[in-house]
Amino acid sequence: MIVTPVRPVGRKWSNLSFTSTLYLAPVLDLLLDEVPSEWQPELRLGLQEALVNAVKHGNSLDPCKQITVKFSIVSQMYWWIITDQGLEPQSSEVGKDEPTPCHDLECGRGFYILRKIFDQVQWDSDIHRLTLCKKIDRLSKPMIV
Repeated sequence: MIVTPVRPVGRKWSNLSFTSTLYLAPVLDLLLDEVPSEWQPELRLGLQEALVNAVKHGNSLDPCKQITVKFSIVSQMYWWIITDQGLEPQSSEVGKDEPTPCHDLECGRGFYILRKIFDQVQWDSDIHRLTLCKKIDRLSKPMIV
């Protein structure tokens, strides 16, 4: 089930919850609705990576578990806070300062991708929460066009 109120602008947060599934297209559409169109492909990639990690690694694909996303726009800063109900993602093994992902591992590229797309990436393993932020102003340009 997807729950979504009015879109957030200013200091208000919008909440969206859904059961663990890899069918993420409608969720991503809702999360990107207020994002400028030229930024949507890049942020869609990042949000999809984050949500897949939450579903697969956090909730172990358990359809009885939920993913919750809080979303807000504050002064050209787009915020997403993703919370799962499971374990810390295995991809946290990739060090924060590592320039490239480990190519010999099946997992581990997720946080590398997130750090390339978002301006702020913070994982809190104690409460299974990932915070992502992207500043979008008229001078910045997306990497993906």
